[in-house]
Amino acid sequence: MGDSIKIEQAVDRAERAGAGHVPDPAQPRLLRDALGAFATGVTVVTACEAGGEAPVGITVNSFASVSLDPALVLWSAARSSLRHAHFSAAPAFAIHVLGADQRPIAERFTRGGLGFEGLETARNAENVPVIAGTLARFECITEATHEGGDHTIIIGRVTRFSVAEGAPLVFSRGRYGAFIAD
Repeated sequence: MGDSIKIEQAVDRAERAGAGHVPDPAQPRLLRDALGAFATGVTVVTACEAGGEAPVGITVNSFASVSLDPALVLWSAARSSLRHAHFSAAPAFAIHVLGADQRPIAERFTRGGLGFEGLETARNAENVPVIAGTLARFECITEATHEGGDHTIIIGRVTRFSVAEGAPLVFSRGRYGAFIAD
């Protein structure tokens, strides 16, 4: 085979590889892996169960700032989560940004984790359970919810916040890690 044919084949392979994938519901792992290349912070969102006072929490990496004026943030709750009904109906919630040494807190609020068992918390003015000592905390009143595919996007108006010094816990490609500054 001549060099020109090899070069042409290599260019064809590169072009096909550069074209990417089309999202396919039958193969969600491909898209999930691509999304996992984006490193995110790790948060725990807390609220009270719908129609009750019992605390509910979930580990989330879909947190984002929306606006500084008014102070709005958002996060997305998977509709497949057993906790979805509680968060999508909650009038108030708190988002806790975790520090690099707080992976055990993140793991408490994943499927099968300990949740609030043995964890010291307080209640804020809206009766939402809050966790002390996190890197940042945003206490919110639910401003709006929007259906977004298989998630509900929950927008909160920040009523109070706190921030501490330290490195954040990060999540990428299915693994926890830490941010290393230059």
